Amino acid sequence: MKCFYYFKDYKSRSRTREQRSAPELKDPTTGRGDYSGAEPERVTKSSCSATSSRSIPDLYEEKAHNLQVFSLSELRQATNDFSRLCKIGEGGFGSVYKGLVKPANARGHPTVVAIKKLNREGFQGHKQWLAEVQFLGVVEHPNLVKLIGYCAVDGERGIQRLLVYEYMQNRSLEDHLFGRALPVLTWETRLNIILGAAQGLAYLHEELEVQVIFRDFKSSNVLLDEDFKPKLSDFGLAREGPTAGRTHVSTAQFPADGRKFTMIIDPRLGNNYLVNAARKIAKLADKCLLKNAKDRPKMSEVVEKLKQIIQVTDERSPCERSFESSGSEHFESSESEQFDESRQDQIKASESAKRRMDHLASLSEHVEGVGGRRFMILQRAK
Repeated sequence: MKCFYYFKDYKSRSRTREQRSAPELKDPTTGRGDYSGAEPERVTKSSCSATSSRSIPDLYEEKAHNLQVFSLSELRQATNDFSRLCKIGEGGFGSVYKGLVKPANARGHPTVVAIKKLNREGFQGHKQWLAEVQFLGVVEHPNLVKLIGYCAVDGERGIQRLLVYEYMQNRSLEDHLFGRALPVLTWETRLNIILGAAQGLAYLHEELEVQVIFRDFKSSNVLLDEDFKPKLSDFGLAREGPTAGRTHVSTAQFPADGRKFTMIIDPRLGNNYLVNAARKIAKLADKCLLKNAKDRPKMSEVVEKLKQIIQVTDERSPCERSFESSGSEHFESSESEQFDESRQDQIKASESAKRRMDHLASLSEHVEGVGGRRFMILQRAK
């Protein structure tokens, strides 16, 4: 592929990439730096309250040195000038390209990365880019995608905002659930993905100094590495949790795709899953969707419950699994047989009712015929 043009006849650079603190938060269209990031007071209750007085930008100042600052020319070379051959994804935010970059010290092997190039849509795109830089510059967890660096250019041709992530070989969970080109995920793999995603959310909600509300949790934002370990991505819509003196935080956002909401079990699994475990997970998910936030479990509780379900699943012998699957099949077939019998009874009842109606109609015609003859006899008698 020509995606790695970056390393053809590339002259090594002696300079070290610039390392700087959080990018300045200002409107790139006006140049003013008075943007505070405040949102309209549309609020929803949060599951817990934050105790830290520090914010994400404060924490980012401490860890900003961990991120590389790339020039636009470097990322152009890394993707062969953003070639279509290197494009691996596209959405409303922009496009994602696969490329190769060298480490900050120019030593060691090049790294395969994913480069997200945001659309030039003014201040809103800048806000989401900045949120990703600051949030991912602070967080560090095995189930969160790693941000390697970023690029910000304000030139005559407009603003350019790019993010450089670790490359996730097995694409997104959405690709595996709704695509037909990829192999079907096994039941065990799905359980591990569920657990890993929950652990990532638990870290954001309860293990950071500042609580983070993800706000965009969906299958397309759950990426899978070469071992199918899940990692949450796309923090452009993330927000800090409630701070001191506040009990609410806005979680309003665009509705996610709900076309598959009614399909609880993927039919492609066949009978290769445990019914009891599936029911427990469905009940747990139902609790997470309760209207009152106080009634929902914390993500740490969700993680523990999922671990218990997976442990019981792992302890089941192959015979027990086979028996439950066959039992499920028998249960479904019994339901089907009952439905067929009920349907047949309905058909018989309908046919019987039709015969009765036909009989009544014929009797009515007979009565009318007799009445007509009597009327004619009376007329003749007169």
